Amino acid sequence: MQPKHPESPAIGQGYVTRRVDRYRHGEHEQLNDAITEEVPVAMIYNDVPFAVMMVTPLDLEDFALGFSLSEGLVATQSELTSIEVRPRLEGVELVMQVATDAVEHRLGSHGERLLPGRSGCGLCGARMLEDAVRHPAPVGEGPRVTPAALERALDSLRAAQPVNGATGSVHAAAWVHVDGRIAMVREDVGRHNALDKLIGAMVKARLDPQQGFLVVTSRASYEMVTKAASAGITLMAAISAPTALAIHLAESTRLTLVGFARPGSYVVYTHPQRLVHAAGVKA
Repeated sequence: MQPKHPESPAIGQGYVTRRVDRYRHGEHEQLNDAITEEVPVAMIYNDVPFAVMMVTPLDLEDFALGFSLSEGLVATQSELTSIEVRPRLEGVELVMQVATDAVEHRLGSHGERLLPGRSGCGLCGARMLEDAVRHPAPVGEGPRVTPAALERALDSLRAAQPVNGATGSVHAAAWVHVDGRIAMVREDVGRHNALDKLIGAMVKARLDPQQGFLVVTSRASYEMVTKAASAGITLMAAISAPTALAIHLAESTRLTLVGFARPGSYVVYTHPQRLVHAAGVKA
């Protein structure tokens, strides 16, 4: 006999199967449905708990590196000397060792840092207002991107999201070549987690943030702009809207922020010079 609720798969798939009742147009059927996993992931640096994030347990080493870099806990990949993924009954521990005292210094300046982080949380790990909104340094010049390249990326993105294809409930962050070909995609139930995973994967693959652009399947919130700019990304296109703070941060970091990206249309909020035909538009 098949169990009604099968065990969760090993880390790496990102979803489980559950038996559900579906009602559609007056018809009822029972079927197996793919459900996104969302588990607590404890971030531990040099044996010091930092934060607990709600994460889809997929590409966790990428997440550990990307989170550490985008949150300013390490300055370079080499400072993060080891990452150990420890599955627990209650969730997962990411146990990391850092070569410098950067993490201890930050922990020590604000006291205990073990904070819960929801999957939609952008202030996780921050207790003070000055920590909540960081201002990365301005990004570099970056490439020029054509509308055709942006549309090519949008057209092919859905097929590059296997977890979302199975569940319909996760965000994606995609790194795209200048010609619109998707180089890599990372998925997660949290939009900022997906971006952290992508940043970590890009650094591991030694991809140059000056040689492509970012597409995200979410709104462009302030922490998405902060993380993108901190990684040196010069153009971010989101399929949904930006917030006012996101626009402010994009303007100050010289990042090109695109919202409502759809096949055939988009809105440019900051630094339009990187969009080829948008650069020629006069106010």
